[in-house]
Amino acid sequence: MKRSMDISISALALVVLMPLLLAIAIMIRVESAGPVFFRQTRWGRNGSRITIFKFRSMHKETCDLSGVVQTVRNDPRVTRVGRTIRRLNIDELPQLLNVLMGDMSLVGPRCHAVGMLAAGIPYEDLVPAYHERHCMRPGMTGLAQMRGLRGPTDRPSKARARIACDLYYVKNYSIWLDFRIILGTLYTELRGGKGF
Repeated sequence: MKRSMDISISALALVVLMPLLLAIAIMIRVESAGPVFFRQTRWGRNGSRITIFKFRSMHKETCDLSGVVQTVRNDPRVTRVGRTIRRLNIDELPQLLNVLMGDMSLVGPRCHAVGMLAAGIPYEDLVPAYHERHCMRPGMTGLAQMRGLRGPTDRPSKARARIACDLYYVKNYSIWLDFRIILGTLYTELRGGKGF
């Protein structure tokens, strides 16, 4: 049922949002040289490694493919178009393709770059149960994001709180919880978004 929902919603969203996606792609290409999409290797289901897609929001030469250097507020690497699409989290929309392909789900623990650090410490060292969150497909959004736990993890407490939400989701998953998270995420984004 979850997979059927992922396929139907992501396919419909890609069709409906196509004019917006094309407009963003054109703006990215006009503003700065380089590819429209940013690709990065992240953790997938059962510890697999997947390549996720995002709209490129940084200058080509400053993109961090490793994901170790987290984006901070007023990050000089981010382009003008990038600032807008990141604030509204529109840069994440190409991940609808990842959902359609089966690498991701609409809702689940947010996928992290392989080797990602929290306050300079590998997540695996900071939270021993970290990889338990990978028993499900990673999501475009999750319980942690709905609760406002997003942005750079510059303190261990932030990282632990985020992983605690992920593990709670894994242990208490239901379609109804997914609907709550989707509606909560849409509510937050329609109020202006909190990305940077």
